[in-house]
Formats: sequence, C-alpha cells, structure tokens
Amino acid sequence: MSTEDPRRRIPRTDRVLADPRVRAAAGGLGDAAVRAAVLAVQQRARAGEIAPEAVVDAVVTSLSTRGASSLTPVLNATGVVVHTNLGRAPLSDAARQAVLDASGYVDVELELATGQRSARGEGAREALLEACPAAEDALVVTNGAAALVLATTALAGTREVVVSRGEFVEIGAGFRLSDLMESTGARLREVGTTNRTHPDDYAAALGPETGCILKVHPSNFRVAGFTSAVPLRELRSLADEHGVPLVVDVGSGLLTPDPALPDEPSLSEALEAGADAVIASGDKLLGGPQAGLLLGRAETVRRLARFPLARAVRADKLTLAALEATLRGGATPVDVALHAEPGRLRERAEALAAAVGAEVVPHDGRVGGGGAPGVPLHGWAVRLPEATARSLRLGRPAVLPRVHDGACLVDLRCVPESRDRDLADAVTAALEGLR
Repeated sequence: MSTEDPRRRIPRTDRVLADPRVRAAAGGLGDAAVRAAVLAVQQRARAGEIAPEAVVDAVVTSLSTRGASSLTPVLNATGVVVHTNLGRAPLSDAARQAVLDASGYVDVELELATGQRSARGEGAREALLEACPAAEDALVVTNGAAALVLATTALAGTREVVVSRGEFVEIGAGFRLSDLMESTGARLREVGTTNRTHPDDYAAALGPETGCILKVHPSNFRVAGFTSAVPLRELRSLADEHGVPLVVDVGSGLLTPDPALPDEPSLSEALEAGADAVIASGDKLLGGPQAGLLLGRAETVRRLARFPLARAVRADKLTLAALEATLRGGATPVDVALHAEPGRLRERAEALAAAVGAEVVPHDGRVGGGGAPGVPLHGWAVRLPEATARSLRLGRPAVLPRVHDGACLVDLRCVPESRDRDLADAVTAALEGLR
C-alpha cells in the first residue's frame, strides 16, 4: 500500500504559470493576480478539496471567470430603478462610450486650439446649463453629500445654518446630513417641529449669526397628516430681508417636473422659486454617474468654485465625460425603466414565464435611491420558488431578484429587452439546479 503524500503531486507554481492554458486564460490580468489565483487553487489541493491533477484545470476556470475588478455585472430584476446596492443609475450607451473615450488622455483642462490651460469640465457645465436654463452657472463635485458640505462651509463657515427640524435627513449607511455639516464647523439652528414649520419660525432664527438658510427635500421618507412647510418663494423673501443665501437640496436630480413623479421637486422649479444654489445627485433620477450638482446664481456658484474645499471634492474626467454624455445623449436606462409601459412589461413577463414554466403576478416597482418614496410603479413579475434566488445571484449572468412573501420575484422593468434571452437562460439554469 502506497504511503506517498498526495500533496507531493501538486504542480509547482512556475509550472502552472508556464502552462499555455493558464497563460491564455489570464488575459489582461497582471502577474500578481494570476499568481494569487494559482496559490489559492494549490491551497485547495493541499486541503484535499481537489485532486493534485486538477490544479491546472481549476486555475484555468478561476481565471476565466474573473476580471481585473472584483465587481460583478448584475441584471437588476428587483423592480427598483435606482438601486443603491447595485450602484444606483446604470449609464446610458452614450455615457459608457464617453467614459471609455475619456479613459486615456483627453483635453479635460486644455484648449486644443491655443494649447493653453482651460477651465476644467467646461463641456459638462455647458450641458447642465443647456438642460436647466433657469441656472446661471453650475459646478460638479464628487457626490451630493460633498456638494452640501461645500455649500454650507463656503456660505456659512462657522456661523449658523438655519434648517427645519422636519428636514433632518439620514441617508444611507447611517450618515446624517446634520453630522456632515457640523463636521466642517457649521452650527445648525433648528426651527419648527418635526411635522410643522412656519415662516415665523425662520424669521425668529435669522440674525447676525446666520450663514445661510437650508431647505432639504426629505426624499427618502414622507410625513403625512397634520403638516406644514414654508414654500421656497416665502423663504426667498426672508433671505432677501436678512441678506443671507438660500440653499436647496432637492436630492434626486430631477431636472424638470415629471408627471409620473408629481411630488418630486426638480432643480428648475427650485431655481425659479429663488434658490441661490440648488444641490442634487447625478446618479439618481438624472440617470448619470455619481456626482454632486450645484446649480444657481452665477455669483453664488463662483463663490463655491473658488472656495478651497472645492479642490478636494472636484470631479474626475470620467465623471465629467459621463455626465455630459448623459445630458446630451438619448434616453437613459433610468428614464426608460421609470416610464416603462405596463402592458409591455406584462408581455415580457409572460414570455419569460412560458419559457421556464412559471406564473406571472402583479408587482409594483419602486423608484429607489431616496426618490419619490411610496410611489408605486405598476408592473408584473415572474413568481419562482424562494430557493431560486440564491442560484440566480450566483449564476452567470448574476441576477438579483426580489425575495418577498416566500417567493422569488423576477421583475423585468430594469432589465434591458436585449437581455431577455440571457435572463431566461439564467432562470432556467437556476431552476434546474433545484431539481
């Protein structure tokens, strides 16, 4: 009986790396990543999980299913359009191409005609002003929270930011806008109550220590019943009376009013009502990349752009390219999903259900990302056994369904029609795995 340790048969690292199949599977991965994959498979062989003779095949499989990034593309079958855990807004084809073009050397701060340095991101700025004529100027920073911090720091400094108690918002992962502002030295002056704030509440708080008035749209919750809030035009009058700027955070980045989202404020409405600066995110209803948008009066925006903190939160070339292309390109995936025709959604759901032997059920999607809370997006979903969800998430392509009430629901609202076949294949494979 042989007493040879099978671990002695594990191929050496240099031999695995030299194998033609491994070199071919490595693709564009760097040496360090390939070596790490080899070492991981060798460790599996040492632990007895695979035979030593299977090491090369396992390395090839590992390299063939991974890229230089650990991020995995996902088909969003939840019905939630702006899904924070999936990176919020998916980019349009135009924006994706713009990112690819901008990934090399580009004239982000160069005037090619003269060879001289130019203003950064001028194309994105012009596209914003074209899309929102009510703005006199625009500035792009890294995200919405950065835009808020920049605005309150530049305008208020260590003075007071007057804000209604009903507009204290906590965003994702436990971050509170109040904490963000106070972290820069600004002092918050709360007025009114959780459900009701009146003009006199603001008037009583305004004084020599006021740096600015801030109005925040409570985008990820709703307060209903016995409520009142001060309209922007009245706040504009108070701001003029006391000589302080009025800053409005509308949150989701809706440029103009949308009948499908009647209670969602837009940048253009806030500017027309008299805001000095309006803040929004670029990767929500606008349908673009993560970015903080600051639009408003020319004097105010220039003041923010000159403030030293602006340099620390400026947007990179990829963001600027994607944002400009989002604004100047065709309909975004977010816009398409939000306004999908329920009848067509049902047809697609029924086709999927017929292909996999399942049933179609009514299913309301959601805007997501803190936009239009509670507004249903009427549609349909394919109902599958709950156990299907894990197989879908781990499949290729990865599919994220909604698990609800003991079932796995596949909603096609956010799945491009061009991927319906891929989705059907993924569902078929997941169901076969349960048998």
